[in-house]
Amino acid sequence: MKNNVAEHRKKMGYSQDRLAEKLGVSRQTIISIEKGRYNPSLPLAMILAELFKVRVEQIFLLEDKDYK
Repeated sequence: MKNNVAEHRKKMGYSQDRLAEKLGVSRQTIISIEKGRYNPSLPLAMILAELFKVRVEQIFLLEDKDYK
């Protein structure tokens, strides 16, 4: 799954540390999400969307390989 967490994070003016703190996760979790190595849980994805004031679909994008 592709994502644009880093773009939204930067747009909000958050460092990876600050975003992790706001979400109650580690900085390593943010790094892993941004690099596409880890897909967050649905609740975490929804919290990110609420924080960024966008829909989940505007942050996380399915690729063909994700559902074939």
